[in-house]
Amino acid sequence: MTRIALLGAGLIGREHAELLASHPDVSIAAICDPSPEAAALAERLSVPHRADYASMLDEMRPDGVIVALPNRLHAPAALACIERGIACLIEKPVADTIASAATIAEAAEQAGVPVLVGHQRRHSPDIRAAKQTIDAGELGELVAVNGMTLFDKPANYFNMEWRKKLGGGVLLINLIHDIDVLRYLVGEIDSIRAFTSNARRGFEVEDTASLSIRFVNGVLGTFIVSDNAVSPWAWEYTSGEALYHPTQPGPCLFLAGRKAALSVSDMYLWRHSGQDEHWQHPLVREFRGVGGAPTYRKQLEHFVAVIQRKEKPLITARDGMATLAATLAVDRAAREDRTITLAEMLSEGRAAA
Repeated sequence: MTRIALLGAGLIGREHAELLASHPDVSIAAICDPSPEAAALAERLSVPHRADYASMLDEMRPDGVIVALPNRLHAPAALACIERGIACLIEKPVADTIASAATIAEAAEQAGVPVLVGHQRRHSPDIRAAKQTIDAGELGELVAVNGMTLFDKPANYFNMEWRKKLGGGVLLINLIHDIDVLRYLVGEIDSIRAFTSNARRGFEVEDTASLSIRFVNGVLGTFIVSDNAVSPWAWEYTSGEALYHPTQPGPCLFLAGRKAALSVSDMYLWRHSGQDEHWQHPLVREFRGVGGAPTYRKQLEHFVAVIQRKEKPLITARDGMATLAATLAVDRAAREDRTITLAEMLSEGRAAA
């Protein structure tokens, strides 16, 4: 039985707690969060409750830890785990700044303690199928990618004041997942140009963004995101794997190569039937979807294997740092009205570490 402690009992923390409690090969070592809600959750699940994670780690000595605390607390919590040789899963983003992310990555690498970042979509059946299709060469050399995440958050979502402030908007809450998927499927990002808007809600924080992306391998991409628009075009709907959303079958991401194109999450591959055919010939549609365990269960099972040192983290702290840097580059590109390179972001972040 693998004993996992949970730090943080907010929205995603409670979901982790339920998943841990339902897994036959895992037990909850403790729920650590000073809130009354966390104490009530621990009592309902009949597991220990603690308010301070440092003393809990020393007392309980869990095999692994899930860090689901506010972003600014990710680095100190992760470092506490690394110092004690305990593998951890850090909810996205890996940290609140690139400098903090670099500190986590360097500490984990120097200590040889695995850190997994919770970009759960990489465990999703549709994203894994897309990765397999691309890696098998079925699309040929990738040329372009286009995607969207468009949904409408309710007014009461913004009753929490921090969600109206910079850092609490659609970029770091939602777009960061899409950026991670793009890096996973297409390759490393070279640079980003972007626009953001708060014109509809009027909050301090953005609710909509459009971006143009240049990848290191020469692929070009565009993406648009908003949490203030009605649509079925978002992974949360199309995958059928999100925790709080209905399933709306269809596509939200389009990848085009020299041999074929692929739409995700409906997983249709479009190609010519003959080698010498071109835009004046019809296309053949083929299904490329595969089955698999649900996304969040698959992530937990991978984390257990990471704890046991049977697998290496699919998303390391350094990997998560690159996704964070690309996401922060979107905000910076919009504010400064210029193209931002990832090399620039990472260099400045490391210098500040």
